[in-house]
Amino acid sequence: MIMQAEEKKTYTLDEYLEFEVNSDTRHEYINGEIIPMTGGTPEHNEIASILNAAFRMSLKGKSYSIFVADQRLWIPDRNLYTYPDVMVVPRPLQRQPGRTDTIINPVIIAEVLSKSTKSYDRDEKFSAYRTIPTFQEYLLIDQYTPHIEQYSKTGSSKWLFTEYNGIGSSISLASISFEISLADIYESFEFAP
Repeated sequence: MIMQAEEKKTYTLDEYLEFEVNSDTRHEYINGEIIPMTGGTPEHNEIASILNAAFRMSLKGKSYSIFVADQRLWIPDRNLYTYPDVMVVPRPLQRQPGRTDTIINPVIIAEVLSKSTKSYDRDEKFSAYRTIPTFQEYLLIDQYTPHIEQYSKTGSSKWLFTEYNGIGSSISLASISFEISLADIYESFEFAP
């Protein structure tokens, strides 16, 4: 007896958007496939919240908007809709043509890593983000240990990698004037020795 692989249903962009607008949960769209997004841990949400608050205080009065988790991003070169954990976006916002709820011009994206998504966030998702012309900086924040990876664009197709370990470290961004200590990001966390 030969088992046949079940065909995955593919959706058009319009089908996805109609589905997503009417859904109670968020989904990514990758080349015609609708993928449910898993819920985050309390640590995941706390890191995103702390980073959001720090960006808000640092960028107050400047021409940036900060979005956390629920703002849809369209990446046309990869046929991808996604919801980054934290985005810093210059104003005026650039929206996907024909949409009022989807942006296309982040300058900074931060993802809080989980065990199930860390490889995707480092590889395919970062590759997709690099196709966005305005994108300048990427932060990958570990929720299980005080560790952050930073990628800063230094030129066309050139990215500088910097790694931060331990709560004694501080991170500075190159694309905007912003600095935060890992002690502040992980302020309420208790890590095993």
